[in-house]
Amino acid sequence: METITPIRREHAKGKSIWAIARSLKVSRETVTKYLRSGETAPRYERQHQPLPKLAAFQEELVRLITENERRPARDRLNYLGIFRWLQNRGFQGGYDAVRRHIKRFKLRQPLGGPVNAYVPLTFAPAEAYQFDWAEEWIILDGVTTKVHHGHTE
Repeated sequence: METITPIRREHAKGKSIWAIARSLKVSRETVTKYLRSGETAPRYERQHQPLPKLAAFQEELVRLITENERRPARDRLNYLGIFRWLQNRGFQGGYDAVRRHIKRFKLRQPLGGPVNAYVPLTFAPAEAYQFDWAEEWIILDGVTTKVHHGHTE
């Protein structure tokens, strides 16, 4: 809609297709297509993205993503690591396809979400304590000395 309306306005003023394309920074083919069609909004044809190379590895990739999320943060693979892992198993596709698939999967299946947590504000005796280090200046036998000590509450 943002593209078609200005194209039609400029064409109604008498501008050429080439001038419209240059001023709106779109291709001449796009301008011609919108002028010839009776549409008022652009339409995208493809509804389903085929995964010709990734389809054979989809189940394995989903399993790897879920296992990867359960690992400690330092042991997790990043997107490039997952891509290389797939390549070692025979994947011939590109990195971008793997990255997009992982992002879509994470959006559909949030693995970690908000967790209801309860932190008690009262504790039984000896259940919780606080230990602090401190330093004090004291006079010991007439000499000023710094003393480090620890105490619990």
